[in-house]
Amino acid sequence: MIEARHLRVLRSVARNGSFSAAARELGCTQPAVSQQMKALELSAGTPLLIRGAREMRLTEAGDALVRHAAGILAGLTAAEEEVAAIAGLRAGRVRLASFPSGSSALVPGAVAQMRAQYPGTKVSLVEAEPPESVELLRAGDCDVTLAFRYTDVDTSDEESWDDLVVRPLLSDRLVGVLPSGHPLAAAEDPGGQPTVDIADLAGDEWIAGCPRCRRHLVEVCAQAGFTPRIEFATDDYPAVVGLVAAGLGVAVLPDLALAALRPKGIAVVGLRQSVRREIVALTLPDLAHVPAVDMMLGRLAREGLRLTEQARRPEKAGQ
Repeated sequence: MIEARHLRVLRSVARNGSFSAAARELGCTQPAVSQQMKALELSAGTPLLIRGAREMRLTEAGDALVRHAAGILAGLTAAEEEVAAIAGLRAGRVRLASFPSGSSALVPGAVAQMRAQYPGTKVSLVEAEPPESVELLRAGDCDVTLAFRYTDVDTSDEESWDDLVVRPLLSDRLVGVLPSGHPLAAAEDPGGQPTVDIADLAGDEWIAGCPRCRRHLVEVCAQAGFTPRIEFATDDYPAVVGLVAAGLGVAVLPDLALAALRPKGIAVVGLRQSVRREIVALTLPDLAHVPAVDMMLGRLAREGLRLTEQARRPEKAGQ
């Protein structure tokens, strides 16, 4: 009989390539890992690992078992959490994965609400950009992931969320970020909102973000008739703002990213093109029925609504 604890050990050995590395990840001893792997191979009735001089490789049977382990463990986690809640333990856990601006703007308020109302529920967080964060969810390595995709370009097949439960959180506008001394920094629309056409920045040097955001920037600029001259690329939003403030280029950033910063030396301008990203919370269908996961989704949605209302206030004030 194959046990869940043995599957977790197998996944760790496959991921890390050795018993010692798996033991460190799992917080146990190497002999304990070796013993559990022997028990699993005995249950399976066939070898699962090929032990080499430097690393271990999966046999065909081992590879098949690892592929099925993610779904099995995710389903088991859902069952354990729901049973615990039904039994009245009022305990549980939610493992979150989020991209950086979601971590800074959406996660803190939602987790604080969870901790205040349900102190027995433990929440953890790892940072990852989509689509990697979505794959963490499908692999059973988190329970809820915050993800985004751009609404002005077609969604590729690998970014499909059709197999997941999707909770919309907010629509995040992208804005231009210019050095404060840039000639277009004071460009004004009749409504008083500084606004530029992205094509007006075709001659500038650009600072780009993560690879996915970089691809999107190139697509948006291509639609405007030019190719951006990208001189710097960084996943770190404060670094982007710092480079812009130093006069080294211009950038496009989400409102959500700027909300968590206190930028100096830059001018934030609107874009005449409607460039937005849809931010959502995702979970697996089985996990959506787990009370702690459902609570977390609700509080993330509440934070999204709060930020949306907060973003609308300046617009109303200017009308």
